[in-house]
Amino acid sequence: MNIPSQITTLIIGIAVTLISLWYGQNHGLMPVAASEEAGQVDGLFNTMMTIATGLFILIQGALIYSLIKFRRRKNDKMDGPSIHGNIPLEIVWTAIPAVIVLILSLYSFEVYNIMGGLDPMASHDHHGSQLAHNHNMSGDEQDVDPSLIAFDPSQGQVALGLGASPETAGQEAQQTVDVMGLQYAWLFTYPETDIVSGELHVRVDEEVQLNLTAMDVLHAFWLPQFRIKQDAIPGREAQLRFKPTKLGDYPIICAELCGSYHGSMVTRLYVETPEEYEAWMQEELLASADKLEETVALNPAQMSDSEFLAPYAQEMGIDSQSLKHLEHEGITHP
Repeated sequence: MNIPSQITTLIIGIAVTLISLWYGQNHGLMPVAASEEAGQVDGLFNTMMTIATGLFILIQGALIYSLIKFRRRKNDKMDGPSIHGNIPLEIVWTAIPAVIVLILSLYSFEVYNIMGGLDPMASHDHHGSQLAHNHNMSGDEQDVDPSLIAFDPSQGQVALGLGASPETAGQEAQQTVDVMGLQYAWLFTYPETDIVSGELHVRVDEEVQLNLTAMDVLHAFWLPQFRIKQDAIPGREAQLRFKPTKLGDYPIICAELCGSYHGSMVTRLYVETPEEYEAWMQEELLASADKLEETVALNPAQMSDSEFLAPYAQEMGIDSQSLKHLEHEGITHP
């Protein structure tokens, strides 16, 4: 029995759709999602994977079908029919990718906004206000390039990175940590207690705000399991806000080539219960007090830079090579 071509096409279309939908949600290519924001990014990635899988099956299937169906037969010396183009077909295969790209662009922009990304109109307004401010300056100040003027959060200006989402706009994060990138380590300062550590500790299910900057060269703060990444720029502050949802420890990676030991610029993020976080904080406060007593007893004015920094190096994740580099660059203790 011959099956009508329309039914065959319908069956193939249904099969391709089901396979694409299944694989798009079960590809297993992404690491564990450990933040509230990760679900948004994974949804976008799964959509792109679904579309890509469907296109791959259709295109490769058409190629394989054509190789078999229209292969040269034995003893066939004739050329195929001469075809000089097909305008409707060319319109279709141009329009379909254009529509797909447009849909993905709108979807990705919405995800970026939900995660607290920049509002282009706000950025435009900010730049206009800076130009007006610069125009009103007098004397030598008129020559200042407005693009070099740092963003001022107190004036409602837009910062780099991912800030508050539309739902939490105007609300302060439950935890704030200052992050400094330097060759080749991350330093984390907790403003509430002035604890300085080479590891990042946060409480689960509480929104975290990281204020990022760099001391020497460009770095990139990357949390793969949280689906967030942001450049740390010397002389300029960037912001990352996220909400961790899974207990555990996760790698923090520098994703920007920053020097010879770039590959070793890795530390850990610990997502803890409030009780675990409080216990860690108390341990750090006690350790800081002990180190302060030791430092006073040893008279830091008579110590070399490496001797002064050595007790803190292991805790902050700074290896001996990085310590020598800091001393060579002339970074001295008070």
